[in-house]
Amino acid sequence: MDTTLRDGEQTSGVSFSVSEKLTIAKLLLQELKVDRIEIASARVSEGELNAVKKITEWAASNTDYIDKIEVLTFVDGGSSIKWMEEAGAKVQNLLTKGSLNHLTHQLKKTPEQHFAEIKNVIDLAATKGIKTNVYLEDWSNGMRNSPEYVFQFLDFLATQNIERLLLPDTLGVLTPDESFDFIKQTRLRYPDTHIDFHAHNDYDLGVSNVMEAVKAGANGLHLTINGMGERAGNAPLASSIAVLNDFIPDVEVSVNESALNKVSKLVETFSGFRIPVNKPVVGDNVFTQTAGIHADGDNKKNLYFNDLLPERFGRKRKYALGKTSGKANIQKNLQDLGISLNDAELKKVTQRIIELGDKKEVVSQEDLPYIISDVLDSESYEHRVIVENYVLTHSKGLMPSTTLQLRVDGKIYEAHAQGDGQFDAFMNALRILYKEQSDKQLPELIDYAVRIPPGSHSDALCETIITWKRDTHEFITRGLDSDQTVSAIKATEKMLNLL
Repeated sequence: MDTTLRDGEQTSGVSFSVSEKLTIAKLLLQELKVDRIEIASARVSEGELNAVKKITEWAASNTDYIDKIEVLTFVDGGSSIKWMEEAGAKVQNLLTKGSLNHLTHQLKKTPEQHFAEIKNVIDLAATKGIKTNVYLEDWSNGMRNSPEYVFQFLDFLATQNIERLLLPDTLGVLTPDESFDFIKQTRLRYPDTHIDFHAHNDYDLGVSNVMEAVKAGANGLHLTINGMGERAGNAPLASSIAVLNDFIPDVEVSVNESALNKVSKLVETFSGFRIPVNKPVVGDNVFTQTAGIHADGDNKKNLYFNDLLPERFGRKRKYALGKTSGKANIQKNLQDLGISLNDAELKKVTQRIIELGDKKEVVSQEDLPYIISDVLDSESYEHRVIVENYVLTHSKGLMPSTTLQLRVDGKIYEAHAQGDGQFDAFMNALRILYKEQSDKQLPELIDYAVRIPPGSHSDALCETIITWKRDTHEFITRGLDSDQTVSAIKATEKMLNLL
């Protein structure tokens, strides 16, 4: 059962609109193919009621789905049942007290009083055509500290008209050993009862506890997209499904793995709850090889592959480009782009990526054609002129200025100038030096274009393409850097060397 729309919405700051809830519900059942979804708590708000109505109206028109829509309800004398009727929902997940501590200090009632009130709600639901599952809130602490009460309660429920026991680790306190032990005890005592396990992730043990609960005989699991939920969240659906499929093969799982990433990204967008880049299965980086030795190993009989192949989840393996890149990483990316380089060119491109990686950490595949152009273009001239140092200033109310230091055939020249912008100031300083040392004029800058790869962010590599004109001859130089002005300076340095 996916409970993203109920328990997951308890993530701090998350609230889905009516249309978002309906869209997610459809995706969960139709594309991801989970067995059931818990979509709301009864009596929360008018907006919640409207969302449940929209979902149940859709589900009622699809006869396979209406019994898969579930709502959290309360022991409240029938108010939740009335709400359920108005909402059109047919399955309630009734919240009850699963530990003596909660019963005594929160409800201040005896077990017999609590059980009698629960029976009334279950019987009322049955008269309205509503099926009942029962949550034992704080069940995990109940098994630790008051197991006699828990089994007294379960003995009572065994006599009631209910579909499933829903056993939550409400505070996320269980260890894997306890998860196995507590579920096993329950399974042995009630061999014909459907048991669901609901794991929270406070100690980052949610997936481990899910795995052990299934081994112990749990029939169902409560999971959320991206591990959303209160505090540290719930056991994440994607990781749990991967674990079940790979390590407990005799368990039947209906979920469509190939839709996991798609649904995960949609929920991320609707919720504003960002997925950590290293989150298993759905994180941006989890199928990205960064180290060159790993890419090399993948070329040699997939030495660094495991069973978590990205294609299972509708994804693709990537090879990052950065300071730890080797030739193998770059070759993998070149293959994707349909580009081939000889060994000498590949070596130079690799070195350039490492240099950029020192400044930018990771270079994208989209940057690669620009880098290749920049590196191979640099081979066409002798490097006699080097922009040794520069200081660029830009202050509010003051003209931008540049102090430039140029090395020509080993000799240093320096000048300072102002301009309308930082690059204009740089060019003015360059004109001063050129006029002092040469009787010729600098070429005229007739076109200046800036490109960044599609979909890039503010730290993207920037390619500046400058068209120069000298007498009747036009020529182009390119510069590449994550800073636009610096990339223009590099293009200008190439122009000086070509001259």
